[in-house]
Amino acid sequence: MTNEMIALSKLHPREGLWQVNAPVPEIGPDDVLIKINKTGICGTDIHIWNWDDWAASTVPVPMITGHEFAGEIVELGRNVTDLQLGQRCSGEGHLIGKTSRQSRAGKFHLDPATRGIGVNEQGAFAQYLKLPAFNVVPLPDDIPDEIGAILDPLGNAVHTALSFDLIGEDVLITGAGPIGIMAAAVARHVGARHVVITDINPDRLALAAQVADVTPVNVAEADLSKTVSDLGMKQGFDVGLEMSGNQRALDQMVEAMTMGGRIAMLGIPPGKSPVDWIRIVFKAITIKGVYGREIFETWYKMIAMLQNGLDVRRVITHEFPVADFEAGFAAMKSGKSGKVVLDWT
Repeated sequence: MTNEMIALSKLHPREGLWQVNAPVPEIGPDDVLIKINKTGICGTDIHIWNWDDWAASTVPVPMITGHEFAGEIVELGRNVTDLQLGQRCSGEGHLIGKTSRQSRAGKFHLDPATRGIGVNEQGAFAQYLKLPAFNVVPLPDDIPDEIGAILDPLGNAVHTALSFDLIGEDVLITGAGPIGIMAAAVARHVGARHVVITDINPDRLALAAQVADVTPVNVAEADLSKTVSDLGMKQGFDVGLEMSGNQRALDQMVEAMTMGGRIAMLGIPPGKSPVDWIRIVFKAITIKGVYGREIFETWYKMIAMLQNGLDVRRVITHEFPVADFEAGFAAMKSGKSGKVVLDWT
């Protein structure tokens, strides 16, 4: 194997990524080396591409970005005994510490020492990735690489959607980005009654209707309360999944919830925003913040659902060879795409 690889790196503190030749990572005794086959472009990667305030304050330069991937193991550290060479895999991109109270209790996704590949550590937009064996998630044969490459965002959707019991419930999802759309598919798969997804982007709403059995509502053109009435929901929604990070969407969700409704929030507002706590308190609404995936329960559940009929293939709307990565980022930034996958084979 060569000692050099192609990678996409944040070389300079300005907009863009650059294709570079980089050394193949050297693994430690508890690591594996993964040959990357497919990677997904994430909203986080767009922030890093744009070099916004968050990226500038978080990401050291230079940095190989990317954290959504599928590939195969080509080298094992000497202490790794439960994985095999040639094994197909994806992996958890949150690198956790082992000493916090949360980690010692098995709540790995809450570890305050978490670092992210492609953000704080060298990432997956490369021909090879070094990853702790602990973070590796083997891929069953019936899950192809392009789905393996989007298990990270699907995990966000699964973690958010399964925050509350959805069986027989009426669910409102605000934000028809790829994660919101996948959350809608999950909600339907596990037995929600009505699933309504809102946005102001007609392309994303059209994609949502293709991926899942949902009611899309363009809130720039239609009244959500009419949808509630048309669907026969006399008291509003039981569960809300806020995926947009938009203050108006959250306010609209609070108004549309039934008494005692429950809201899971994955969307991140751009800054501090006012909240009508009186409405939240008087409606006895429960709000849960959601971060990442439950390690590794979310991975177990989403793989089980994929093997049992959950179909999110149509959320992938574009695939490009890595040589055309700029076109891939342009598609992702256009607001007209679903998930965009880069092919490294």
